[in-house]
Amino acid sequence: MRTRSPAPKNLLDRLTEAGLAWGEGTYARLAAPIGTAAFALYILLTAVMAWFMPDANWDMLPYIAIAEEGSYPDVQALHDYAYSMVKAGVSADEYKTLTDDSGGFRSHMAANAADFHSLLGMYRIKFLYAEILSTMSSVMSPVEAMRMVSVLSVLLFGTIALLWLRSEGALALAPVAGAVLIMADFGDAARAATPDLLCSALFLGGLFAYMRGREVATAILLFLAFMARPDNIVFLAVFAVLLVAFRQKAGGALAGFAASLVAYFAISHWAQHPGWWPHLWFSSIEQHYNMDGFDPPFSAVAYLRTFAVSMARAVSLNSWVGVSVLALAGWFAASRAGFQLDRRAGILFAALVLGALAKFTVFPIHDTRIYFPNLIPPFLLLAGPFMALWASASIKGRRAVQVVPGDKS
Repeated sequence: MRTRSPAPKNLLDRLTEAGLAWGEGTYARLAAPIGTAAFALYILLTAVMAWFMPDANWDMLPYIAIAEEGSYPDVQALHDYAYSMVKAGVSADEYKTLTDDSGGFRSHMAANAADFHSLLGMYRIKFLYAEILSTMSSVMSPVEAMRMVSVLSVLLFGTIALLWLRSEGALALAPVAGAVLIMADFGDAARAATPDLLCSALFLGGLFAYMRGREVATAILLFLAFMARPDNIVFLAVFAVLLVAFRQKAGGALAGFAASLVAYFAISHWAQHPGWWPHLWFSSIEQHYNMDGFDPPFSAVAYLRTFAVSMARAVSLNSWVGVSVLALAGWFAASRAGFQLDRRAGILFAALVLGALAKFTVFPIHDTRIYFPNLIPPFLLLAGPFMALWASASIKGRRAVQVVPGDKS
């Protein structure tokens, strides 16, 4: 039997194939430096955006107030200071948006110092962020201090992520990590004048230290992440339970949880936090204008309604649910291919997923920024297994290449 010879390729086809082969070979040889450069460029661009195009959000006002309330014991003076600093640091249109919503919550707070002051307990609990702003405000304006914290947090987060990938021999996957950051709204978190990204950077550093067996660094960084956002106690509790249940030695993580648990009650009392249910009511049910003495009775119906509405918004408006599902899909694919996480990494992966679910259950709010600390570490944990899977597939692919002689009979 004679087979028909393949049609001769024209010049364009040959050039295209040669170009693709050259590009594939070049990337294969330089995947690590190319990946590192691409990821670093994305981090630098995000830092630039955080400084030059920040998001002017209303939370700037109470954060500036708690940073300087020691210098302004008078309620009206503190109110005037916070509003004047924000007015000087944002555009006229942005300031109008923050202070005038046609008689609504923002208009009321701009005109009522006592009610504004009653809200500070919900912000004062972010102790580390307030102290950093207070320290930096001695050399720059409070608004610039917020921007600087965001920029430094972006750079710290990106540096730790690259160090983690390098430790796994997975710098070639850095562009994938960048894509995950984009999906997880990293840019929005960077531009916001909130402690969210500071917490995420410290948290990522603590988890990296845990994976490297650096117990002292683990305890310190996880505790600092908690001090930036105390709701991180939920993850620490889940993590501690899993570590004890599976008898995993991790003194740093357990010490970080213990210190955070003690600090949680101390800071909550000092900050005059209104409590879990009043805070949830304010954030997810109805904005109450004065939180002094506000203590609505707990309602299971109101909680379940809030849970359902927040879940619907999280799925339809935010990205954290989808990013979490993608991480679970990656874990499942790697495991089915025979490349599983080791015991230490597996416990952390489970804690990250369960921690996000627990945080939402305890305080059902839909914003991705609340769960951002838990979104990126699972993908970094999977970097090692996926690099091993990639190497295995490459070896099998080379072995499968065979030259079959044509039948000339």
